[in-house]
Amino acid sequence: MNTSHVDTIAPERIEVDFNSLIVDGKYMRTYFIAGYPRFVSPNWLQPLIDYDNEVDISFFIYPTSSDKVLPNIQRKIAEMEATITSEVEGGKQVSPTVSAALEDAFSMQEMLAKGVERFFQLSLYIRLSASSKEILEKVSREFVATCNSMLLKPQLATLQMEEGLYATLPMAQDRLSISRNMDTTSLASMFPFSSSTLTQNRGILYGINQLNQSLIIFDRFSLENANEVVFGKSGSGKSYLIKLEILRSFMLGTEVIVIDPENEYQRVAEALGGEYVLFSANTPVSINPFDLSGVHEEGSDELGLNIQSIHALLKIALGEMSPRMTAVLDRAIVETYASHGITNDPSTQNGTPPVMKDLYDTLMGMQEPEASDLGLRLERFITGSLKGLFTQQTNFDFKNPLTVFCIRDVEDALRPLIMHLVLDFVWTRVRKTMKRRLLILDEAWYLMRFSDSAAFVQSLAKRARKYQLGLTTATQDVADFVGNQYGKAVLSNSSLQILLKQGASAIDELARVFYLSAGEQQRLLSANTGEGLFFAGQNHVAIRVVAAPFEHTLITTQTHKGGQL
Repeated sequence: MNTSHVDTIAPERIEVDFNSLIVDGKYMRTYFIAGYPRFVSPNWLQPLIDYDNEVDISFFIYPTSSDKVLPNIQRKIAEMEATITSEVEGGKQVSPTVSAALEDAFSMQEMLAKGVERFFQLSLYIRLSASSKEILEKVSREFVATCNSMLLKPQLATLQMEEGLYATLPMAQDRLSISRNMDTTSLASMFPFSSSTLTQNRGILYGINQLNQSLIIFDRFSLENANEVVFGKSGSGKSYLIKLEILRSFMLGTEVIVIDPENEYQRVAEALGGEYVLFSANTPVSINPFDLSGVHEEGSDELGLNIQSIHALLKIALGEMSPRMTAVLDRAIVETYASHGITNDPSTQNGTPPVMKDLYDTLMGMQEPEASDLGLRLERFITGSLKGLFTQQTNFDFKNPLTVFCIRDVEDALRPLIMHLVLDFVWTRVRKTMKRRLLILDEAWYLMRFSDSAAFVQSLAKRARKYQLGLTTATQDVADFVGNQYGKAVLSNSSLQILLKQGASAIDELARVFYLSAGEQQRLLSANTGEGLFFAGQNHVAIRVVAAPFEHTLITTQTHKGGQL
């Protein structure tokens, strides 16, 4: 038996009642708008379009000839004038409603006569849907209250629910035929028929707007800076979102560098033909923190900046230092560079840099007791159990458009050290060649616990835009990130901010930083995996992360249905 397309998409069963209907088990109810506010502003229908329930809205516009409308307006004007005259002669107070209507009629008559306005008939219908009769009743009450707050008068399409269903389907069939006069200006105020959206004409898809199902498409490099922060508790979908962003950015030609603490990005790197570097104390890969980019910038002291970075690295490695120890270390680093002919003169900075063993020798050759103390602390990295960590010249350079540095096999105590080392290495290489890049710093809280490394991340976030770099910092420890001045600075220098599911312990801090409403706080607390809030500048929307099936296969670490979290 042949089956038509209509039979294929048609519901199996429809039950029609006088004020609702049931379509394949789903309860529906249609309203028409019988009254409108006198004055409106652009996009005034937004509360209806963003209504937090399944809702279908349709409206029909019928042009009407002014020649036919003007006699009707003149007749209505005569009726209202007669009513006002009768009330005045009878000693009654003139109804303000009639006075306002007469004023509007005169204005409309003048505009139509001059050809400034045109006349239309408008039909506006709203169909609500719910999974049960009880929920439909609750949603209907909330909907009517929302309409009343907008000075709209909704009316049930009683005994015409089937016609209401047709009128709100994408079939262009106005079977209710309940219309209202509307001039051009009033009609134009209903457009654009849109709600809060965050989208651009180019970029990558981040997800779906949960309120209106529009696409959230952004090119982060088109913003004032390309930095991004992602906050979410464990299991909220942070890594899933970031891996999806990596896939889509990579396909558009963006180079991607990832510092991966938990071996979450290996499958993506291998699938895209990227380079996967497993970093540990015994790795054959060596990175020299004394490396300089060799790129001279007017007004910039690269040697001084790199000395500060080495200070930060050694404070993580060696522990707390007194001011006198810090001064001795600074002098030792300067002398170590000088021993290899490298000074503040940019022309000397292209030579072979020293290594950590040279700094150790310099410290052990100094007379101050603080120098000997520092040398003994450094010894385990030179000849002890951690030998080889950063004691040789750099023997690695990333030339692949996707490079992942995995530090999973590094013990927790050393992870901040290795992350700082790799981050500084990447930053040095980034400054050598200008191209569009993303740098992913996952579990950034490791570095934000230390003031010196946090200051380095802050500096990187501020300077990244100059080198076409977009820094992504992701963390589940919100308090460590926004609880210090450096984390706040990174946040303020990030044009994109994404908040995923949060725990009760973090929500108050986020609410204070992002000025979240009570509803937004509750949304983050009750969000499913991959759901949250997407901020771009001063605007934000509710987001649901979605992936194509082939993307989902590459990036998921759990078993989910379909292509979304």
